[in-house]
Amino acid sequence: MSIPIIVQCKVKAPVEKVWKALTDQHEMKSWYFDIADFELEKGKTFNFYEPGEEKKYHHQGEILEIIPDKKLKHTWSYPELSAGITAVTWELNQQGEETNITLIHDDIDQLKELGDNFSREAFAEGWNGILKQSLKPYLES
Repeated sequence: MSIPIIVQCKVKAPVEKVWKALTDQHEMKSWYFDIADFELEKGKTFNFYEPGEEKKYHHQGEILEIIPDKKLKHTWSYPELSAGITAVTWELNQQGEETNITLIHDDIDQLKELGDNFSREAFAEGWNGILKQSLKPYLES
């Protein structure tokens, strides 16, 4: 069992607004990825690529758990590159006018054979950027 990557971020937005940003495919396009086949339903699979025309790194996820306004958990894998499957959990906790977002990426060692672009450090840097430089400004604008 590997040590999870945990990234936390506090935003000045109600939990309902944060939940919508995490689960509405149209909002995701503005701060995250373009995930055209995302459906908020347990067991549903979704697919997306890194931004850009070259369709780099096919990502695939399956929704494992949904607790509205509190928790979204899904798998995170690269089916063309590795048999490794990791899990990403988004936890939300409203405190007054702010919402604490905790992202937990488990089993990251499942992807270590893919090299430096898939290292613990690379994922930690990526998630920090997504939460703090993309999602937070999106929600607070």
